[in-house]
Amino acid sequence: MIVQQTTDADEQSRNAGLPQAVSQGEDCHWSWKAEQLLLLGQKALWRPAGGELFVADLHLGKAEVFQSCGIPLPSDGDRDTLERLEALCATWQPTRLIILGDLIHGPLGLTDRLRADLQTLDQRLNTDVVLVGGNHDRRLPTSERTQQRSFRLGALWLSHEPEPPSDGEPGLNLCGHVHPVTTVRQGPDRLRLPCFAYEASQERLLLPAFGALTGGHDCGQVDRKWLVAEGRVMAWRDPSSPSRRRRWTR
Repeated sequence: MIVQQTTDADEQSRNAGLPQAVSQGEDCHWSWKAEQLLLLGQKALWRPAGGELFVADLHLGKAEVFQSCGIPLPSDGDRDTLERLEALCATWQPTRLIILGDLIHGPLGLTDRLRADLQTLDQRLNTDVVLVGGNHDRRLPTSERTQQRSFRLGALWLSHEPEPPSDGEPGLNLCGHVHPVTTVRQGPDRLRLPCFAYEASQERLLLPAFGALTGGHDCGQVDRKWLVAEGRVMAWRDPSSPSRRRRWTR
């Protein structure tokens, strides 16, 4: 196993467009063609060119969905998720927060408190919130949050589920849905960590799930991975992982 921390000689160029409050060395800069991206240790992605902040798979209300089925889960997961999202927006002050699908887990989780949170989300985060509708959002009432289909932003194609650009132009597909994780092994020890995962053949970057109660899916061997742990991002290469195709359904 080899752990690689990304570096760059031109710090001034790398840090362009970053808030002064952000501590360097905790996040990873990465470029795709002309797009400069910053992978954040808070399981989010920053695009300096337009000041957009991306997250995916919050699954708000998941505990309440499970509770309705008789499965006891604590109800404080949403508080943690929303407070972390609020702290992110306060730090980065994005022009837009773009949620790449699965804002909620299901209609059974839409408590009065969650409905109020969804209706005031833009004001609470002090930015415009754009939701790319995910498979779990299909029964989210428009009165709580409007949704839109996959769309292009510069050289990026934004979607919830992995998909190629539908406009016929090349682009990097930023998406969620998969909840990518990878397993770090050391002798008998195993540790599953969320990660960003890049597939060069598909020109696709999978974002880790942002929500507190989301779980994860082992993304197997991809071209590049960045582990997320304790608020840090580390580039990671595990040559022992066998190459295999995955069929992702969530």
